[in-house]
Amino acid sequence: MTPTTEHIAVAGAGLLGRLVAWQLLDDGHAVTLYDAGDLDAPPAAAWTAAGMVAPLCETAISERCVYDMGRFALSQWPRWLEALDARSLWQQHGSLMVAHPQDLGELTQFRRDLDHALGGGSPCQPLDAREVHRLEPDLAPGFQQGLYLPDEAHLDNRALLTRLLDEIRTLGGECHAHCPVETFPGEIVSADGRRGFDLVIDCRGTGARQRHPSLRGVRGETLHVQTAEIRLSRPVRLMHPRYQLYVVPKPGHRFVIGATQIESEDRSPVSLQSSLELGSALYTLSPAFAEARILEQGVNLRPAFLDNLPHVTHQEGLVTANGLFRHGYLLAPAVVCHLLARIRGHGERPFADTLAACPPQETAA
Repeated sequence: MTPTTEHIAVAGAGLLGRLVAWQLLDDGHAVTLYDAGDLDAPPAAAWTAAGMVAPLCETAISERCVYDMGRFALSQWPRWLEALDARSLWQQHGSLMVAHPQDLGELTQFRRDLDHALGGGSPCQPLDAREVHRLEPDLAPGFQQGLYLPDEAHLDNRALLTRLLDEIRTLGGECHAHCPVETFPGEIVSADGRRGFDLVIDCRGTGARQRHPSLRGVRGETLHVQTAEIRLSRPVRLMHPRYQLYVVPKPGHRFVIGATQIESEDRSPVSLQSSLELGSALYTLSPAFAEARILEQGVNLRPAFLDNLPHVTHQEGLVTANGLFRHGYLLAPAVVCHLLARIRGHGERPFADTLAACPPQETAA
């Protein structure tokens, strides 16, 4: 160990926790990673998620800073994946938005909202029927218009989480699964007792509510299906007056299907109504999905503050990072780089005005 080496605890082995642990180990620190669940198939929202990095899709209904942090993510993810020798997990072919003829007003409204959010000049490209089916030939023939968002990307999120854990173990990280903890400045408390550290980093998501009383969980539901009857090259969003369904292609002829968030902390299985709605909407995208096999129905709670923005708090011996909401892979690079710059004592702290602000209805420690 060098004289500057610190022993750092990271609580929470979701996306934030794994990225931070990996980077700190690479810096030469000793890192102990704790998680209340299974490390190899974690219960984290990042495992259930679809892995989209889609700043334009989110900007029309989010703060401008979400777009800016998303643009940062589009440049940061390829660098990290290159360092992990996992560049193949990144796919940047844009995303496609479509609507049925009776819902074309949804596309028009989205484009107006996007232009308003960005001050005009948004890079989304309107498409006619021929152009829609040139991009995605296997979609149903009834789609007469679409919007193409060329810079957006998606990644194989489960393979990424596995790769990060492998790297953490290779670099000598001490990993504890099925080990719920409470965090304190310079200290972790678990069923095994108290353990001191030079620094504790709390990335526990909804598990950190005792520390962040304003934190809430927002239910998300996904459907994982498999079929070789249809191919998609990019995420496709179906605009609808009641929901925005998305379909994200994954390796092995798999697809992840989801919709917008549900303001509920219910962790029970997917309801019959939700399953029917997701399946019916998927069928209208392409009847070829009719023979898809359902592999999994996922439910998770995304951690969110009242402003639906992430926040990083600091006090002597303790750093917390939380509140990615439904933007995990979109906002994680900004949060992690900000946090690491603070720990390292050098480097830019991107988006400090947003991230370093106290979460709403909470005061600084």
